[in-house]
Amino acid sequence: MKKLLLASVALISFAGVANAADLAPRTYTKAPPPIIEPGINWSGFYIGAMGGYGWSDRLRGEIPALGLAGSISSDELNGGFGGGTIGYNWQAPGSLFVWGLEVDAAAADISRSETFPAIGVTLSDRIDAFGSVTGRIGYSVNAALFYAKGGYAWANNKVTASIVGIGSASESHVHSGWTVGGGLEYMFARNWSGKVEYMYADYGNETYADSAALPGGFRIGATTNTIKAGINYHFN
Repeated sequence: MKKLLLASVALISFAGVANAADLAPRTYTKAPPPIIEPGINWSGFYIGAMGGYGWSDRLRGEIPALGLAGSISSDELNGGFGGGTIGYNWQAPGSLFVWGLEVDAAAADISRSETFPAIGVTLSDRIDAFGSVTGRIGYSVNAALFYAKGGYAWANNKVTASIVGIGSASESHVHSGWTVGGGLEYMFARNWSGKVEYMYADYGNETYADSAALPGGFRIGATTNTIKAGINYHFN
């Protein structure tokens, strides 16, 4: 009986020790923090292609020898264009503002012509190339960038006069002026963005047909509106 009692006490003690071991605190391994993808940063160089449609609603003209000057409302100077863009953006870490410099140039066919049947003369005016050097400031919202831009603008303009039975003569000049506008750019894939943009430009007057027959020639200039779409590749 005494041996049975001692065996029972020993069995109870062993069970208690085993249970205490089961209740000992366990060691847990902390899960690693989730990987957070960095937000879009627009900093860096980019190049792109663009194209669109342009028109002029105001032509300016002066004939110094005759003391004439004025403007002509016109919706006929219009056409398409296509070209390229190169630029650089800078965006401070944590900032939503984007600063940049952009240069673009395009070949164009923005033109108008008018025929005077009574004298057999046709006059045409054509912008065959234009471009700009602009500063840019934008505000980024996720993958979208809303921006405004402005700066120097130039356009190569060609004036042609054709006379029935005689032939034609042309003269080209580069007009310099200013431009301002804005647009929306969207980063649709890594390193790739698309944009839509509106620009207004005012090109200064230049002198054409300066000769002995018409001292001082005549001076013309124009304002233009352009709407373009483009795609850019970003080196960042």
